[in-house]
Amino acid sequence: MPDNDSAVQLYGKQEENLRALENGLGVRILARGNELLISGEREATERTVALLERLLRLAGTGRELGARDVQYAVEVTRRGEGDSLDGLWQDVVCVTVRGRSIRAKTLGQQRYVEAMRHGALVFCIGPAGTGKTYLAMAMAIAAFKNREVNRIVLTRPAVEAGEKLGFLPGDLQEKVDPYLRPLYDALYDIMGVEAYERHMQRGAIEVAPLAYMRGRTLDDAFVILDEAQNTTPEQMKMFLTRLGFGSRAVVTGDVTQVDLPVERSSGLTHVRSVLADVPGIAFIHLNEDDVVRHPLVQAIIKAYERHDAGRVPAREAGR
Repeated sequence: MPDNDSAVQLYGKQEENLRALENGLGVRILARGNELLISGEREATERTVALLERLLRLAGTGRELGARDVQYAVEVTRRGEGDSLDGLWQDVVCVTVRGRSIRAKTLGQQRYVEAMRHGALVFCIGPAGTGKTYLAMAMAIAAFKNREVNRIVLTRPAVEAGEKLGFLPGDLQEKVDPYLRPLYDALYDIMGVEAYERHMQRGAIEVAPLAYMRGRTLDDAFVILDEAQNTTPEQMKMFLTRLGFGSRAVVTGDVTQVDLPVERSSGLTHVRSVLADVPGIAFIHLNEDDVVRHPLVQAIIKAYERHDAGRVPAREAGR
């Protein structure tokens, strides 16, 4: 029987978490104070009891139990994978400057985190909202704090259609900053502005457009290439050959949102076939089940997939 605080967490606002369990697992749940009465078919009730016990343990740790967490737990339990939730919820990737623990929120994200922990080069491909960049940033900061690397290098194509910076006002840094803003935002959120500025001034953190990587060798660094779907194959090769001793690299992107001119191939699409059989390289594919933004984002992604089913994009048709 949960205590009052755990019950509030477990039940959710207006018992929305209990309703999610009912709808997802096919049972009826009646809350009487801190007691729950569960009715339904035997297998369904047993799954519900097991999940409630897991959620109760999670609530007892003081971690906020959101509606998205419960809905995802229901989906995983319905697939018969409920036992995997314990490891998912216990694993802390990094702690932000405000004391908030960053964790993988889906099994796909957990596979991504494990790949980054154990591999020198990881590609993460998936739609918007799946935490590709944010988790990579958390892993980079954790490795930096643990002195596994000496610096963090963050890069992305500065301008989606060929890095033509001359059309924007200001000096070069002012031209590229808008395209690197998502990387700055993640750094500020996890590390804090003051710590970021201090490490940046001494060269321990670098945020730069992809064009700046040419001709360099990056030793003892955690390197993240974001928005990699907007690289050309030549740019991707250039980036991958920058890695030096003691370095780790994470490449993230969404192959459904390529902004290159139609006649140009995406380096992220190309590299999957080039490096598919190379040992020591991990390719992690996330999907709409791993989206951790507003529930509408999942619905939007699925709607686009249905709309595009059977259609071959022009950039793919010519390959």
